[in-house]
Amino acid sequence: MLSPRTDTILRSLVGRYIVQAVPVPSQSLLQEAGLSVSSATIRNEMARLEHDGYITRRHPSAGSIPSDRGYRYYVETLGDITLPAAQQRLIDHLFHQVETKLEEWLSLTAALLAHLGHNMAVVITPKPVRCRFKHLEIVSLQDTTALLVLVLRGAKVRQQLVTFEEPVSQAELGETCHRLNEDFPGLAHDTIAALSGKRIPAERQLADCVIAIMRAEDDDGAEATFLDGLHLVLEQPEFADGPRVQGMVQLTEHKDLPRMILPQSLAERGVEVRIGRENETELIQECSVVASRYGVPDEAVGSIAVIGPTRMPYAQTIAAIDYLAWLLGRLLGRLYGKEESSGPYNS
Repeated sequence: MLSPRTDTILRSLVGRYIVQAVPVPSQSLLQEAGLSVSSATIRNEMARLEHDGYITRRHPSAGSIPSDRGYRYYVETLGDITLPAAQQRLIDHLFHQVETKLEEWLSLTAALLAHLGHNMAVVITPKPVRCRFKHLEIVSLQDTTALLVLVLRGAKVRQQLVTFEEPVSQAELGETCHRLNEDFPGLAHDTIAALSGKRIPAERQLADCVIAIMRAEDDDGAEATFLDGLHLVLEQPEFADGPRVQGMVQLTEHKDLPRMILPQSLAERGVEVRIGRENETELIQECSVVASRYGVPDEAVGSIAVIGPTRMPYAQTIAAIDYLAWLLGRLLGRLYGKEESSGPYNS
């Protein structure tokens, strides 16, 4: 545990380095930290911080920069952070301007996160924990052919052509569809399968199609990813050399990007910060990742993250991710008919 004076010095140093990206000399912290002590005292405190691994220097006569441990201390002592009300209102306004489509929401989220965090934003589409039946429509195309339109929870629509052995009229299809819509709402594919054994052939065939579509949906591990702000990362002084630029570009092109930047243990709620070598992937061990899950528990969950150099505006980034994760969860909840009645940002 650091003393109040050492805490003030370290937090001042980290804050200044985040803004200026220039090693901080001890003399400049006298005024920055607002402490009534001698320059020798400041130097002694910084020597102790260096010895304990909170700061480092590139050479003995240079100023100091935070280490991963210094950034970790800074993040852990930020306290409660919320996005300013004016920025919340602006974000709300922008979301009201876009279409009520999930892809539009996620694209806007990536753009806003990149802008607010001044680094690269990654938004991963929500994947249903298990897809569930919502509604079925069947349209006759020919005597023995129909189009099955299956609506799953979360406004996901799937279509499939169905061919029957005997001619089936639209009226018969309508009756069958009505019975299935009465029996299947909210059910997963295995429960539907258990209910389908004693149905008449046409009903059973349609139920089997529904089961096959839902099973394929559950087995599909694909996750779409929205990226924004790569240019903001590459403009940072930490990425002035070629190898780092190449590594970041390779990262954005990697098909397993979500698994590379997001820890398996990412909590269901709250914002998590991984700094430098706390990241499992070697390619980003000179970066920080600020991430959060969003979505509707037990229905569909996705992730959002900002990745950039360890010299990151942590307070602003954490606040932006926290608010946008809450907002996306609220919007997604409407698609699943589970709008939250309360929350940290509800007025």
